Amino acid sequence: MTQARLMDGSAVARGIVEETAKRAADLTARTGVTPCLATVLVGEDPASVIYVRMKQNRSRKAGIASLHVALPATTTTAELVGTLRELSADPAVHGILLQHPVGEHIDERAAFEAIAPEKDVDGVTFASFATMSFGLPGFVSCTPGGILRLLDAYDVDPAGKRAVVVGRSAILGKPAGLLLLARDATVTYCHSRTRDLPAAVREADIVVAAVGRPRLIRGGDIKPGAVVVDAGYNAGNVGDVDFGTAVERASLITPVPGGVGPMTIALLLEQTVTAAARQLGV
Repeated sequence: MTQARLMDGSAVARGIVEETAKRAADLTARTGVTPCLATVLVGEDPASVIYVRMKQNRSRKAGIASLHVALPATTTTAELVGTLRELSADPAVHGILLQHPVGEHIDERAAFEAIAPEKDVDGVTFASFATMSFGLPGFVSCTPGGILRLLDAYDVDPAGKRAVVVGRSAILGKPAGLLLLARDATVTYCHSRTRDLPAAVREADIVVAAVGRPRLIRGGDIKPGAVVVDAGYNAGNVGDVDFGTAVERASLITPVPGGVGPMTIALLLEQTVTAAARQLGV
């Protein structure tokens, strides 16, 4: 039996970051200003600390300055909003990333909305969601944007295809469906209350798993020849798709890790340089 080809997000992301580094160097040479990404972390969640450090390292390698703001776990919504507004007003900062989750006591949406739209390089504000929905200039949510770029890299044209997105979060599932719809896919959203999820998945030419439940989607439910994008990440490097069985049915599939994750960071860096260029008027 023929196994699916792996969609190597690490390799595709490397190309995007290399091009981003060239753009950053050119921008710095022309303006004397280095693009700057500010990362904000509330508390000391181990996974978040590692993720932020990874983003800082990748930023530096791409010629992007990194400003890190570490806030205590006791930070209030008002304090976090104040920090984000200060960064939004700082002309030396071109992009802002609020690492989430931020803690149950914080109004995450209020925090996101404190980020100026022109610096929302993670694509989390209402403004970014609206421009993404209407296909207007702005910033896309990084993981969904990365998924589309990965499909492009493997010559997967969503037009006319049936896409099933499993998950409906505001920064992953919903925008992923909108971006696929903008590419003329017929999109079905599924979630925790979907009746007979396997039946919906079996109809899909493209499956995007983004629900955060390990191995929820089984290989037997994958339509033969479907493209499977696993945007889930669970303990033990396990995705939302049962990779071992799905790889026997799909034509293309993303590994976990090494699939969607690197693309997310690549899009974040690319959008930071784009934000800097727009703010500097070049």
